[in-house]
Amino acid sequence: MTDLILVLIIVLILAVAITFIVKEKKKGNKCIGCPYSCNCHKNGKECNES
Repeated sequence: MTDLILVLIIVLILAVAITFIVKEKKKGNKCIGCPYSCNCHKNGKECNES
């Protein structure tokens, strides 16, 4: 039973991470999580930092 709970927790964490990555890619972010992604030459656009 403990193994099943641990596997479910790991699957949940992976699902949340994959969902986040897919959402960010759809927004056009190429370097997800990079603090310099707004100024990167790969991005090609300016970000609105607040």
